[in-house]
Amino acid sequence: MSSMSRSLALVPVAVVSILAACGGEAPPCPQTPSSPGTVIPASSTNPLAVTVVPTQEEAAKFMEGVEQDLRRLWTARDRAAWVNMNFITDDTELLAATGEEATSEYMTKAILSARRYADLKLPPELARKFALLKLGQTIPAPSDAHERSELAQVETALAGMYGKGKYCPKPDSKLLKYLPKPEKGKEAEKCLNLDDLSTVLKKSRDYDELTEAWTGWHAVGAPMKGKYKRYVELGNKGAKEIGFDDMGALWRSGYDMTPAAFEADIERLWQEVKPLYDELHCYMRMKLRAKYGKDKVPVHAPIPAQLMGNMWAQEWNNVYDLAEPYKGQGSLDVDKKLKEKKYQPEQMVRLGEKFFTSLGLDALPETFWQRSLFTRPKDREVVCHASAWDVQYANDLRIKMCIQPTEEDLITIHHELGHDYYFHSYYRLPILFQQGANDGFHEGIGDTLALSVTPGYLKGLGLLDDVPNNPKAEVNVQMKSAIEKIAFLPFGLLIDKWRWDVLSGKTPESQWNQSWWDLRAKYQGVAPPVTRTENDFDPGAKYHIPASTPYIRYFLARIYQFQFYRALCKVSGWNGPLNQCSFFGSKPAGDKLKAMLELGASKPWPEAMRIITGQEKADATAILEYFAPLRGYLKEETKSEQCGW
Repeated sequence: MSSMSRSLALVPVAVVSILAACGGEAPPCPQTPSSPGTVIPASSTNPLAVTVVPTQEEAAKFMEGVEQDLRRLWTARDRAAWVNMNFITDDTELLAATGEEATSEYMTKAILSARRYADLKLPPELARKFALLKLGQTIPAPSDAHERSELAQVETALAGMYGKGKYCPKPDSKLLKYLPKPEKGKEAEKCLNLDDLSTVLKKSRDYDELTEAWTGWHAVGAPMKGKYKRYVELGNKGAKEIGFDDMGALWRSGYDMTPAAFEADIERLWQEVKPLYDELHCYMRMKLRAKYGKDKVPVHAPIPAQLMGNMWAQEWNNVYDLAEPYKGQGSLDVDKKLKEKKYQPEQMVRLGEKFFTSLGLDALPETFWQRSLFTRPKDREVVCHASAWDVQYANDLRIKMCIQPTEEDLITIHHELGHDYYFHSYYRLPILFQQGANDGFHEGIGDTLALSVTPGYLKGLGLLDDVPNNPKAEVNVQMKSAIEKIAFLPFGLLIDKWRWDVLSGKTPESQWNQSWWDLRAKYQGVAPPVTRTENDFDPGAKYHIPASTPYIRYFLARIYQFQFYRALCKVSGWNGPLNQCSFFGSKPAGDKLKAMLELGASKPWPEAMRIITGQEKADATAILEYFAPLRGYLKEETKSEQCGW
């Protein structure tokens, strides 16, 4: 947009107020169109006031300019972020911070400027754009330039501290055997990164090794605490400037309902699935106690967090060997087959793509294969946490992931490609509509397809020798799925519950770590393996906290994916037990999926839900239907256990 060059003395008061909100600057402040609208004369209550009532035409022109600017700014920001994530240096951190700062500055000003049109009755599509604009900045920046710059730098620094995190074991540590083998001619590595430490939690069954690996990684959080405090202060200030009580209230406003109604709906969904989680927790604690002893895993108490095979105990599939109900009933060792067949990272990604194309969706663009990161580079620091991108908001699809030949990574590939296919389906929409119906939709799409990665499907790929076809084998398959998907549900819920209370001030800084573990005990039934204090900052050891990524979307995705899956199985013609369905190759299922994906955020999420499922609210009954065979087994096995904690 062109700059505003007129003297303020010649500009109507309403326009002057917008300039004041924008700091009196030229663009990137959104500019109000110059058409006059309706002039309202001075009144006895305010004799100097001369204002202009905006028109729908002005609002449309304003939004057109905003969307042009957002495409430019978001693309520049995401280019810098992509480079920073793939080449972590001080310079790339600064570039990423600069891109984030420019976007934050513009968004704050755009949202303040948009207030001019708040009382207009606008066409539905335009009104939705204004609503989405207000929600468009996850971390709203303060209008003060210095604070805005500081916030961007704090955000980038926190992400960088996580990405560079390592643990250096002492000379007598048991973990030395997990150090990567040095390349020929290079000095041996003396520290373990998150991948290495996660391997310990996955592979080791030594209590002390697990405890050291867990403690070693969680030390990454403590140095973040001061920066996180400033992040909360600055982010909340930005949120208040655009009309929210705090950042948490802003995040809860993105679901086409009030924040209070959203919280109530989340609790409804949790109560629907909690009995299944409690049964699974009781069973897993029984199995872990058998392995490690009652002194390590007490009866009727939370489970030590380092024993679950995952750094955050958020998923338990890595300890399936301990949880397996019927030994030897149905081979489910996909990892073994991937290694035997020497699957390379790109081959695994192409397997994921094949599922989407079997439904009639497009092949990924050639640029995807040229620009994505599939393996951890040996010559630089990168953030290996898997993510999907459309850097230019124009079908510039990519994933960033350090792929290993494991079933877990094969499932993650489906998840990330789900994001990319969502990007691809709506990239022709106006940029404010280029997002999921809500963020839970975006997270759930790839996982919906992953539910169709059944033993029968895997056998067809040559990744299983036989399809388990007896009740015992079916329970084994269900257990392997449940300790990943059901185990995750309370963790997906509590991350943002912790943040909402921190951001609102309900949880003071002096209780941040205690509150974290209180919530983990309440919802997950897990406890830290060693004593924790407020000198620790264990939330910082989870990527999404320093990376400023709202997390309730993942809880929603776990609910939605079963709801989507049940609907797509039905349209594909499946009539058997839900847990055995694979809609691979079903064009009718693909058509229904595509119709929902193409909406982006152009309609409220209940409409998108209706298109794919016929329902207009989230429904957890599909999860209970899917895991019906397992529930019978769990209840029988734990009937003598003292469940709960």
